[in-house]
Order: sequence, then C-alpha cells, then structure tokens
Amino acid sequence: MASKKSIVSALPVLFGFFIMGFVDVVGISTSYVKQDFGLSDTLSNLLPAMVFLWFAVFSVPTGIFMNKLGRKNTVLLSMIITIVALLVPLVAYNFVMVLIAFALLGIGNTILQVSLNPLVSNIVKKEQLTSSLTLGQFIKAIAAFLGPILAGFAASTLGNWKLMFPLFAGITVLSTLWLLLTPVEKEKEISQTTSFKAAFSLLGDKTILFLFLGILFVVGVDVGMNTATPKFLMERAGMALEKAGLGTSLYFAARTAGALVGAILLAKLSAQKFFRISMILAIVALVAMMALNNIVGILVMVAIIGFTIANIFSIIFSLALQKLPTRANEISGLMIMGVAGGAIFPLLMGVMADAMGQTGALLVILGCMVYLLIAAFLVKSEVK
Repeated sequence: MASKKSIVSALPVLFGFFIMGFVDVVGISTSYVKQDFGLSDTLSNLLPAMVFLWFAVFSVPTGIFMNKLGRKNTVLLSMIITIVALLVPLVAYNFVMVLIAFALLGIGNTILQVSLNPLVSNIVKKEQLTSSLTLGQFIKAIAAFLGPILAGFAASTLGNWKLMFPLFAGITVLSTLWLLLTPVEKEKEISQTTSFKAAFSLLGDKTILFLFLGILFVVGVDVGMNTATPKFLMERAGMALEKAGLGTSLYFAARTAGALVGAILLAKLSAQKFFRISMILAIVALVAMMALNNIVGILVMVAIIGFTIANIFSIIFSLALQKLPTRANEISGLMIMGVAGGAIFPLLMGVMADAMGQTGALLVILGCMVYLLIAAFLVKSEVK
C-alpha cells in the first residue's frame, strides 16, 4: 500500500494532467475563431497546427534540458508559460494574437507533456506505470471535456466565449503553487545525454521508432476528432455552432469514461489485446459515422470512438518508457515529438474538407486508425 507521503506527492503531479488537458480547447476554439473571422477550413485549421507544431520543435530539446533542470522544475516552467498563453487573448483579440496565444499554449504543453510523464515514474512502481499514466489521461480528459461546455456557457450566457481563459489561467496558477510547495522524490539515476544526435539515435531502435509513429497517429486521431466533430455535426445535421460544440464534449466525456475503465482494466489485462480490440471498434464506429445523417447516430459513434481511443496514447507511451528506463527523459522527448501529429493531420484534414466536405476530413482520421490497427497487431512482436 502506498505511504501517506507518496500519496501527498502524487496528487499535485497527477493534477498536472488536468492542466495538460487545457490544450484540447483548441478544437472548439477553432470553430469559434473560424466564425469570428470568417475563415476557410484550411486557414482556421492553422490554429491546431500552431499549437502542435511546437511538439516537433521543443520536445527533444526539453528532454535534454530536463536532465539538468530536473523533472519537477521543468513542469513548473511549463505551467508558467501556460498561464501567459491563456491571458494573451484577453489582452487583444485578433487572428494574429490568437495564433500567438495558441503557439505559447503549444510550447507550454510540449514542455509539460515531456516532463510530467517521466515525473510520474518517480512516484509509482514500474508495474503500475501504464495504469498510472492512463489515470493521468483520465484526469486530462476531464479538462478536455469541460472546455467546450465552458466555451458554450461563456458564449451564450456571458456573451463572450473567451471568458473561459481566465478561469483556466487561475486553475493553472493554483496547480503551480501546489506542486511548488510539495516535495517530490528526486529523479532516479538517468543518462546525462546532452546531444541531439544521441537523443535522435534512439530512433534507431525499431521498437522506439515504431512507438514514436504510434504516438504521431494516435494524436492525429484525437485532435482530428476534436476539430472535425462540431463541423461534421453542422454539415450533416444542420446544428448551430453552440450546440455542435457539445459533440466535442461528448467525445471527451467518452474519453474520460474510457480512460477510467482503462486505468482499472490495464492493471490486469494485456495491453496488446486491449490495443487491438480498441482499434477494431474505433474503425467500425468511424466508418458508421461517415454513413449517418441523424444527430443521435452520429453522437453515438463519436462516443464509441472517444471511449475506444482513450487508452492508446498511454499504452504506447508506457511501453516506450519501459523499453529504456535509464533514458526516460530523452525517450519522453522523442515520444512527445510525435504529438506534432496534431499539427500535421488537421492541416491535411482542412485541405480535404475544403475539397470534399467534412467526410474528406474523416477519411484522414480513418487513415490514422488503420495504421494504429496494424500497430496493435505488430506491437507484441516488437516489444519484448
């Protein structure tokens, strides 16, 4: 049984996943910004691209830098950047300032994801890592679920959807202070790699490369569903934006439930088998979603996709950390670099949506899912 001291240390670390979930507000924000400035799908999808581009730029440097600064201090730095990002839209609201705000949010979230996942390994046993990271994803999903609801409430009741940002900023301040004042066990012995070449050389390991690509595609699915769901509901079912945004909330509610169930089941079941079943169900649901026109049917499929995709990120990430635990900081940097899939795929979805409607955007998501299904059947032979 965990000691009282370890539980006290774990709480502010796990709450960091709630702050991590604020980045998912980019999905509903994309729809509001598109409406406010009269943008095309291609141009409005620059917003998620601006967030997730920085995962490609800052992930590996953060993993290297973290060897010197320490995991806890790196998490605290990320939260300070996040606070600044959330305040920018309140200073001035135009398309350029929105891009700057979400760029800062992406940078802060990059640093947070690179540092927070390894920090969890400081407070849990190795055999508990997968279920603990899944619990973190459950907490993250709660924040993602609340984002569209708060945006809709702020828009309809308070008259300005951007009023959700000061609330998120205040919560981040409290999280920063909580972690700052809580002692966390020092890092276990780690490699002191300081070169980019040494960090990227880890991709020469087939398993690490394989898992890195898995992160790239699962984030493509997640961000893709986040951004496409409201637009698909508006196009297929004629819903108003304020109501269509609830489709994103349903997706994240289902992800929240899926992560909670996964945190329990993954403590007992094979991660590979769980991975396979999840991806088969997700693909079936997405294909069905593309064929439907009624609101209820579409929302049911959205919920199934959210539920089944909820644990894939944490399964892949934990396998990578367990592969080379003494290189956890660098491996975390490489894995989080894969979150740049959130920049790549929405841009492609925007182009496809302008050419073919939102069905074209969903075809991009389907392609990502097919890769993950293949990965689900290869992972057993790749991971020892």
